[in-house]
Amino acid sequence: MQYCCLIQIRRLIVYPNGNGKDDGSGFISMYVEIDSKITTEVFAELRFFVYNKKENKYFTIQDLEVRRFNALKTVWGLQQFLPLDTFNDLKNGYIFEGGHCEFGVDVIVASPLTNWEILSFDEKLSNPKFSWAVKKLSDLKEHVYTSDSFSMGGRQWVLKMYPKGDSGSDGKWLSFYLFLAAGDTLKADEKVFRQGHIRVLDPLGSNHIELKTNRWVERSNTGWGWDQFLSLAELRKSYLDKKDTLNVEVEFEVVSATKYSTII
Repeated sequence: MQYCCLIQIRRLIVYPNGNGKDDGSGFISMYVEIDSKITTEVFAELRFFVYNKKENKYFTIQDLEVRRFNALKTVWGLQQFLPLDTFNDLKNGYIFEGGHCEFGVDVIVASPLTNWEILSFDEKLSNPKFSWAVKKLSDLKEHVYTSDSFSMGGRQWVLKMYPKGDSGSDGKWLSFYLFLAAGDTLKADEKVFRQGHIRVLDPLGSNHIELKTNRWVERSNTGWGWDQFLSLAELRKSYLDKKDTLNVEVEFEVVSATKYSTII
């Protein structure tokens, strides 16, 4: 857990069967509690995570709001962090080595408020899907390829593909990264949250590879993805059609924008 000297973390609270009193039934529920002796209000961003041994990385969800801690409100969290059926399925990699699992939280203390946060959510996207057919994949020579830009949630996006993996994949994996398009520049105080899926489609239509993305995008970090999305061995075996074409799909569920106005 990360925290500033202005706030003392008392404990991380995990409900392995969900906090039914807080609409968390069917999910892992996670909360962080601070010391009740706090003498001033503290505003903090919360990022909860669980380790996935199968992918050797942490699945992270950031609370959408900066939370206000004080002596009367010492606990904040996410009642629906991760579906129980996803967590309990051993094939997904969250439970390992005889029932072991690892949870955590980052608490990032914010500067004293000088701005109001204005958050807008778009959950009814008019065109939530983008498809990309990568032809003659086996003949590609460049290190990275970029899709045409596409519009979702009022923003322009591109998908970057490394056909033989980026620097962290040892040349054995297909890598994908989702970025804001170069011409779509965020302001210094602006952030966008996106939630959705990236899929590699099975030519036979029965076993698509799908990974979920839940990320904030900001000016200093306009993209995120997977260096080990799909092994090249599995790609060649099952995911190229007869014309050596790879079909990829991006589907957004939610796009939000956060802007700030100065407090007068």
